[in-house]
Amino acid sequence: MNDLKKIFPSLCYKDEGVNIPEKYSWFITDDHQIIGIDKKELTHKDEEILSAFLTPYHIFIPQPTELEQIWNQRIHTNTNNEYVNTFRFVYFSTKNTPMEPKLFKEAIHNFYTNPVAIMWENDHQGVIIEEKPNISDESISYEQMIDVLMSDLYINIRFCIGPYMNKLERLNDFYTTFIKEANIAFHYTDQSVVTYVDAIPYLLIHQAEKEFLQKTKDMILGELTNDQDLLHSIKVFILSNQNVTTAAKKLHLHRNSLQYRLDKFIDKTGIDVRQFSGAMAVYLAILSMVHKK
Repeated sequence: MNDLKKIFPSLCYKDEGVNIPEKYSWFITDDHQIIGIDKKELTHKDEEILSAFLTPYHIFIPQPTELEQIWNQRIHTNTNNEYVNTFRFVYFSTKNTPMEPKLFKEAIHNFYTNPVAIMWENDHQGVIIEEKPNISDESISYEQMIDVLMSDLYINIRFCIGPYMNKLERLNDFYTTFIKEANIAFHYTDQSVVTYVDAIPYLLIHQAEKEFLQKTKDMILGELTNDQDLLHSIKVFILSNQNVTTAAKKLHLHRNSLQYRLDKFIDKTGIDVRQFSGAMAVYLAILSMVHKK
């Protein structure tokens, strides 16, 4: 630290009490001390070099637990062959909703039987790393978690749930891609909880060529392209496992009213959305209307 102090005179420890901590870049040392350096003394290159042997730290985010430090090391190693219990990443985002990370962390831990690691990207986004529960353990309901967080902390949150894994090889690549693709999925749906399976159609549409999507939309939807109410009804019907009663409840429509819209769509397009192939093609065509590179 003395050598760093000579290069960066503003270097200080977190517990020394800095008047304006947001003006500093913060790092965790190997002996778990949190140090800060005035941003005015740092170039972008300096930040990269320091991040190579120190762990970047957000001052308003709770200090990492031992478990979180272990996972941070695992993620950034990328070539680890260590044996681990089956786990998965759960990305969360409270974008545009201010929150207190410490209170959020305490609330999250109340839902789990065993400790979980939270890898913060910033003060409103991060990844929960949870181990696969035992058969006897009660499964986590993320819908219920959302309701509790909204009720207790007034946090409007969304989750993207990744697949279970038991290997650490190329974990950094997966971690980075998972966060990127979770945000892509959030662009295409207003669902509060999205699984990696749900996200596949969104990712396919996102990577498709614009010309192909335009042609597909015109071919499948035709003159109904601008009938937003009808297309929304069809989308909800498809996402309700093509169950008219369930979809009608979600849309606050009488069952007969929804049936009329289905008949109208089938008559206009010649595509039967009650069949899997028709539903899949129409769903992708509707998603293409919110395509964004």
